[in-house]
Amino acid sequence: MFRERLHPSPWLHLVALLALPASMLVLAPVSLPAGVVTGVVLSGGLILLLWALAPVIEIAEGVLTAGRARISLRLLGSVEIARGEEARQARGPGLDARAWLLLRGDVDPVVRIEIADADDPTPYWLISSRRPEDLAIAISSAPAAEGHS
Repeated sequence: MFRERLHPSPWLHLVALLALPASMLVLAPVSLPAGVVTGVVLSGGLILLLWALAPVIEIAEGVLTAGRARISLRLLGSVEIARGEEARQARGPGLDARAWLLLRGDVDPVVRIEIADADDPTPYWLISSRRPEDLAIAISSAPAAEGHS
């Protein structure tokens, strides 16, 4: 129904590519070819690692999964989208310390999902998303579509 992988931004790829000149500088006195090979392997490995560890947000079979956390859609309340200054406020000064977070600094919009379970001490989840409207619609429409009330 909904799936988004929070891939790393292009600037993180550039940061990973800095392993190439760094390796060349460190290993140049020993062997320039070894520095180039080491830099290529390190840069490639870092980029692969960034992609492999990118968290996934998914709604399937009546469950919201965000990174390693999972919660039944039946336990969710209101959904709000914040951008710009509102998102900065939600991630910073307005943040409840008990909230569960899946935030990426390079993704501006956040989705605030209220937890309606009285037994759960977590008041809400705050999730970065590049497709916040799609996520909000998927959460709001999924319980009826999945047969939950």
